Amino acid sequence: MDLKQLEYFVRVAELGSFTRAALALDVAQPALSRQVRLLEVELRQNLLVRNGRGATPTEAGKLLLEHARGILHQVERAREELGRVRGALAGRVAIGLPPSLARVLTVPLTRAFRQQLPQASISISEGLSTHMQEWLQTGRLDIAVLYNAMPAPDIEIAPLLDEDLLLVLPRPPGLPEDPPPPPIALAEVAKLPLVIPSRPNAIRMQVESEMANIGCRPLIALEIDGVSAILDLVADGAGAALLSRNAVASSIRPSAYQTRAVCNPTLRTRLCLATSSQRPATLTQQTTLALIRQTLEAINAAV
Repeated sequence: MDLKQLEYFVRVAELGSFTRAALALDVAQPALSRQVRLLEVELRQNLLVRNGRGATPTEAGKLLLEHARGILHQVERAREELGRVRGALAGRVAIGLPPSLARVLTVPLTRAFRQQLPQASISISEGLSTHMQEWLQTGRLDIAVLYNAMPAPDIEIAPLLDEDLLLVLPRPPGLPEDPPPPPIALAEVAKLPLVIPSRPNAIRMQVESEMANIGCRPLIALEIDGVSAILDLVADGAGAALLSRNAVASSIRPSAYQTRAVCNPTLRTRLCLATSSQRPATLTQQTTLALIRQTLEAINAAV
């Protein structure tokens, strides 16, 4: 069997589409289809059911998928071990970050990655936690940082840190930064017009759940998926927001906002590191997991 044919087959099976796999692999779709077909001819088995909606593995394809993942993983491990002989880890790591964290984490994480893993490459994507969990399952991502991650049989989840959500308001003109304003009850927050992400954003779902627990519903002024856009609208007076301290601190003009802690109850989200249990982490990926933890700890210590 040809390793490239196995890689092509795995990517088509995981993404469920020759078109998406060709884009992900950066190869022409006819060439991709031809290589997968050659693999089927060699094995004398139909590995994929092709239809107008995509491609799904046959029973033989599911069996080969399990073996192929292991084979490709072992090849990657062999490359890494050889890289260690010459004193460097290699390979590519695909990371997914939630938008509220990407702005503050991307630059310091990339800098740390280049310093510690100069022979490796990094790819960072932004997405909702629900989408990134799917991307882990399909192999598009190796590592994802998720908010309030839900357990799944093929995803390994490790707690990273807990973050308080703060009420973010435009700072009134001339208002001094000290002393900080007092906490505000969640029931009072429910009376304020909110600029908030649309479902199924993890923060949106948590806000609705916590308010429902005290018999309230959020007053939605605008649904906007993007931290920068939310903050711009808050500064423009469109409403208030519920975001982490890091999201505000990393904005272009953090001094333009006033933040208040939320109480009764406190709004707290949990950040988790997630990896696929179907593909054990390579040494490069394990090092990257440690870098994410270290970088976030440094950022939080500085805030």
